[in-house]
Amino acid sequence: MPDGPLDAGLALAPHKRGSGDPTWRQTGDGAVWRTSRTPGGPATLRVSVEAGAVHGQAWGPGAEWALESMPAMLGALDDPSGFSVRHDVLAEAVRRHPGLRIGRTGRVMEALVPAVLEQKVVGREAWRAWRWLLSHYGEPAPGPAPEGMRVVPEPVVWRQIPTWHWHRAGAEAVRARTIANAAWHADKLEAAATTQELDRLLRALPGIGVWTSAEVRQRAFGDPDAVSVGDFHLAKLVGYALTGEKTDDAGMLRLLEPYQGHRHRATVLVWLTGLRPPARGPRMPARDYRAF
Repeated sequence: MPDGPLDAGLALAPHKRGSGDPTWRQTGDGAVWRTSRTPGGPATLRVSVEAGAVHGQAWGPGAEWALESMPAMLGALDDPSGFSVRHDVLAEAVRRHPGLRIGRTGRVMEALVPAVLEQKVVGREAWRAWRWLLSHYGEPAPGPAPEGMRVVPEPVVWRQIPTWHWHRAGAEAVRARTIANAAWHADKLEAAATTQELDRLLRALPGIGVWTSAEVRQRAFGDPDAVSVGDFHLAKLVGYALTGEKTDDAGMLRLLEPYQGHRHRATVLVWLTGLRPPARGPRMPARDYRAF
C-alpha cells in the first residue's frame, strides 16, 4: 500500500462513470466494488477500509491479477515528491486531502471506451450510453457482487456491435467507429510500456485526440502530468480557482506551468477545492441520439 495516509475513495473515484455505472458500486458498509477485464479474465474486486487498514477481496478468473494490482490502483506507485504547491487554495486542498493518490489500473480499453463516449457530450448522455452497452454486452460480474454489476466486453465484442445497437445506446456513428477501430488495436494499446508510448499510439487512431488520450492515461497509467486539454469545464475551473477569473486552455496551461510533471495532480486538487465560477446560463441538456 502507499506510504502515508490513503484515501481509497479518492483513488477509486476516477473509475466511476456516473451513479449507475455497472462496473463500480459503493455499498452501505463503505466498500467499493469494481469489475475489470484483467489479462487473466473477468474479475470483481472489493476494496474496504477497516480500522485504517485497506482490505481487498476478489473473485473470478482474474482475481489473482486484480489483488496483485490493487496497490497500484490505490496509488502505491504514485510519487508526489516533486510536487510543490504554488497557490494557497491548492495548499488548503492538500491539507484537507492528505490521502490523495493517483492510481493506475494498467487496463487501457476499459478507460478508453467510456472516454470516447464522453467526447463532446454532457456526462449524463455518455453515462447512459455506457450503462446501455454494458447491460447488453458486458458479462455478469463474478462472485457475490452487487446486483447488476457487469464486466466490460472483450475487444472482439466492441468490434461486432451492430450500428443499430450503438444508436439504441445513444452513441452516434463517429464515436461508435472510434471505439470499434480502437478495439482492433487493443492488444497493442494494452501492451504499451509507458504513458508516452500509449499517448503516441492513441493519438495515431482516428477520433482520439489530446483530451481522450489524457483521460485514458490518467486512469490506466496514473500519469500525474496528463492534462485534459479541451475539457468543457476544466480550464474555467482552473482559472477561477487560481486567479478568480475563468480562462481558456492556453491560459490554463500557463497557470499550470509551475506544476510541470504534476499538472494533472494540480487539476485534481482544483476540483477538490470546491471552487466553481458562477453559472451564467442554462446547463447543456443531454441529447438523445435514439430519437434522431
